Amino acid sequence: MKSSASPGPRIGDEAVSTRTSKTWAQWFELLDRAGAKKMGHREIVAVIAGRHPEIGGWWAQMVTVAYEQARGKREKHEKPEGFQIGAARTAAVPVTALYRAWTEERTRRRWLSGARFSVRKATGNRSLRMAWSDGSRVDVNFYAKGPGKSQVAVQHGKLPNAASAGRMKKLWKERLESLKALLEE
Repeated sequence: MKSSASPGPRIGDEAVSTRTSKTWAQWFELLDRAGAKKMGHREIVAVIAGRHPEIGGWWAQMVTVAYEQARGKREKHEKPEGFQIGAARTAAVPVTALYRAWTEERTRRRWLSGARFSVRKATGNRSLRMAWSDGSRVDVNFYAKGPGKSQVAVQHGKLPNAASAGRMKKLWKERLESLKALLEE
């Protein structure tokens, strides 16, 4: 069992009740009675899906993760394959300029110096899949948000622990802000 429980689900009680016909307290009580404290993630999802197929797979996953966090079985940002964080930034530039800032080494060094990674897959102006030097992975997606405006969203996964997830969350927030400033100067 993990050492610290999360303060609670990020989705409010009213929203979960509207979508699943149960509050968080009702879900947690149901899962406690089913013995979920001793179950793995897939087993908990199976209990929910088996007893309440009407809520669908996405909600079964959400309820399971919220339960695991509330009971100290999972930390914030924790996934089965490690920890994962995300960051995003919108800039007043076309998506082509944003994508180039990632793929042209000279420009990239100006806002992401020292980063060591290899690109596994690149889809022009849409996405990059990268292997980070520490074995973690970075997925980057690009979105046009109208004329002269675009967004980049970074997901950094397979991080070994909560501390590294916290460091990478901070790094990406700072680096994406630097990227935005560079592109909008």
